[in-house]
Amino acid sequence: MATIGKLDVEVKVQSTADKFWNSIMNSATIFPKVCSGLYKNVEVLEGDGQSVGTVRVIHFAEGSPIKKPMKEKIEEVDEPNMKVVYSVMDGDVMQFYKTFKAIIEVIPEGEGSLVKCCYEYEKASDEVPHPSMVGDLVAKNLQAVDAYLLNA
Repeated sequence: MATIGKLDVEVKVQSTADKFWNSIMNSATIFPKVCSGLYKNVEVLEGDGQSVGTVRVIHFAEGSPIKKPMKEKIEEVDEPNMKVVYSVMDGDVMQFYKTFKAIIEVIPEGEGSLVKCCYEYEKASDEVPHPSMVGDLVAKNLQAVDAYLLNA
């Protein structure tokens, strides 16, 4: 029987919550610019790139540990609480997981904010390792976005 699991990543950033939330919602433009070593580009296939039902394909850069493009869909957007939920539909991740969902929240904290990323997944088999690599990549990306916003 496959294992259902969860991976939590929390990163404190110096950017205000509103500014960081805006970068998350505009990640199709900002992430490839800021994290060019990981993202080649993000292509919006359906929707406006920011609302429920949007389908995007993430194309990864040549040196990225992820090779195959990843398709994801925005399942939920909660603007007042700065929360967005994505589910992965296709890509390398789906070779290892039956389901893989990302829940991202930006929470005001002092002069900066706390970015909480929760990944819920169901492994395709018990042999699939814990997705800790995802947590490491996400933390580095969020820190890079924060540095970019602080210098913008």
